[in-house]
Amino acid sequence: MKYLHIHRGNPLCGVVKVPGDKSISHRALLLSALASGMSRISNFLHSHDCLATQACLQAMGIEIEVDQQNNDSHQLSSFDDFRSSLKVFGQGLHGLRRPALMLNCVRSGTTMRLLTGMLAGQSFDCILTGDRQLLRRPMERVAEPLRHMGAKIDTSEGHAPLYIQGQRLSGIHHNLAIASAQVKSAILLAGLYAQGTTTVRIPSPIRDHTERMLSLMGVKLESRDTLTTLEPTDSLSPISREDEYFRIPGDISSAAFLLVAAIIIPNSEINIVGVGVNPTRMGLLDVLREMGANIRVEEVASNSAVACEPIGNVTGRASALRGVEIKGDTVVRMIDEFPILAVAATQAHGSTIVHDASELRVKETDRIANIVSELLKLGATIEPLPDGFIVEGPTPLKGANVSSYGDHRLAMALAVAGLIAEQEVFIEDIECINDSFPGFVQIMQKLGADYE
Repeated sequence: MKYLHIHRGNPLCGVVKVPGDKSISHRALLLSALASGMSRISNFLHSHDCLATQACLQAMGIEIEVDQQNNDSHQLSSFDDFRSSLKVFGQGLHGLRRPALMLNCVRSGTTMRLLTGMLAGQSFDCILTGDRQLLRRPMERVAEPLRHMGAKIDTSEGHAPLYIQGQRLSGIHHNLAIASAQVKSAILLAGLYAQGTTTVRIPSPIRDHTERMLSLMGVKLESRDTLTTLEPTDSLSPISREDEYFRIPGDISSAAFLLVAAIIIPNSEINIVGVGVNPTRMGLLDVLREMGANIRVEEVASNSAVACEPIGNVTGRASALRGVEIKGDTVVRMIDEFPILAVAATQAHGSTIVHDASELRVKETDRIANIVSELLKLGATIEPLPDGFIVEGPTPLKGANVSSYGDHRLAMALAVAGLIAEQEVFIEDIECINDSFPGFVQIMQKLGADYE
């Protein structure tokens, strides 16, 4: 489907699941490939970005097979079950083989940045590339600290393609200038191969999925406040135990679109079950509550078979919203959710002001410029700032033809905005939604959205 035609519709109601967490799916694959032995992974996100990681690992000799005994990937169009169960046959820390061709990360920044850390300490050379959207994203931020460890990485004027010559690495103490979980993870992955201790200090709390998994796999790692310390290791244990599965929770970043839809569409209520509720990912929910949203989180006890992550059931109900100011550490904990936050802000009373979010300029697209331009077409009162935006509300939205610019999160945000527009909305290029949320349209239709 290349276009989405949206009609203003009825309330959205129901109980649903969302696909597995994208950040955790990437990391589960990468670390399982480095483990000594087979790992079983369930609820793996069968999306374009995660499949790019899978293809890169297979190109380096890692066998990954669909687990037919515990697999629902054939139901990817079923509505509320988007699971793919895998067996990953890890070859150990030094078991990767030199790829015959360049590794194509397609549009996945996580794939490229985390692979850069993994490959810096290998015994072979390789090239990482991707499509035009990925080639515009900054890569010196990951290459520079790895060079301090002894890595030899050449960028193309600060961008990919990346030319990596495997080297012996040394541990470092690095202070991150930008609160980036991808850069932190790349350094920790390189630290597995380094001589000596590797420490990373971050300016504010960021997602800690890599640290949780490494600890589960037997790595000596300590994470306290903003400092993480990792000791090199000889081997990683498989991420799953015996016949258990490393189960990936639902993606809270995907759930965000459903929650905001429930909040801004009158008489709506959506309950999303089995979602990751890691505190480092809860920024949007905290902001929505500050805005007056009726959101309930019921946490469920987690264990090693549930991705060593807290999980819960999250319910959103139609609510009256008020504008707020968002800045500082909160921005980092919701960096992927600003497109849908902007949509919510159009229905809030007063001003919603976002600062300290300049990182949005170098995401899949310039998300500040593009969310502003497309919401203006729909009649929103919104203006850009160098590091964010200002939205005045509440504002009735109108029909228009809008574009996703090939950005999955912008496409879904506009798809939610279209449900409260007075006239029909057409969105161009929605195939990009499959980068992170396969089945989004079907789930929304099940809940009552009038999409065609």
